[in-house]
Amino acid sequence: MNHAFDYVTVISGVLLVVTVLLQQRGASLGAGFGASGELFTTRRGVDKNLFETTIVLAVVFVGSLVASLMLG
Repeated sequence: MNHAFDYVTVISGVLLVVTVLLQQRGASLGAGFGASGELFTTRRGVDKNLFETTIVLAVVFVGSLVASLMLG
């Protein structure tokens, strides 16, 4: 059973990295430091789904780590 949590942790970790890298930010260099030219934006469509998927994967990743530590 403990190996199942290990597999879930690895798979969710890889998918989490991919979803974080796929999220769009502003194209300017300042956007990397938080100085985006846009004052307020709402997430729509694919961007919103990707954002929500990232949150779910983060919860699954942390949950599988905690479960693995508790059972391990």
